[in-house]
Amino acid sequence: MAKIIGLPGSLRTGSFNGMLLRAAAEMAPAGTTIEIESIEGIPVYNFDIEVEGIPPAVQRLKDRIVAADGLLLVSPEYNNSVPGPLKNAIDWLSRPPADIPKVFRNRPTGIIGASAGPSGTGLAQVAWLPVLRTLGVAPYFGGRVLVRSAKDVFDENGRLKDDTVRGQLQTYITGFSEFVEARRK
Repeated sequence: MAKIIGLPGSLRTGSFNGMLLRAAAEMAPAGTTIEIESIEGIPVYNFDIEVEGIPPAVQRLKDRIVAADGLLLVSPEYNNSVPGPLKNAIDWLSRPPADIPKVFRNRPTGIIGASAGPSGTGLAQVAWLPVLRTLGVAPYFGGRVLVRSAKDVFDENGRLKDDTVRGQLQTYITGFSEFVEARRK
């Protein structure tokens, strides 16, 4: 059974990306689980902290990713780029550099995202590519989910209500799950 760690890129309680990740987890096909993790509690990267030891929140998340078959980043777009909190978490997960191969190298990785704005998260997803290339992940390019005007896509309970987005997300999650499963063999 394939296990994917889903990582929302926003710390906000009512995050559209958290909602999108929960919807994706519910849509995971039989034989695949998407386990939702958090970047909450990860300090701002500082080498002075690193030399004292990797913070427990970072080590826990790193261990969870290492034990998984894939990684799904659910990234908002801040100022036409990646969100600082998620980038900070990825920076910590790559420390020390000797851990990069076990955490990231050849790990099937997908990116989806939601934005309250009218243009979705396309620029953020593109901005993630050099970071992911540097880490050596196996990126999934079998589709895109770039939710725009997210306030109109989710209901008051945070559930996906837009059938078009639901179809796009289902197609993406099915394809990404197949990609992860194929990479396990």
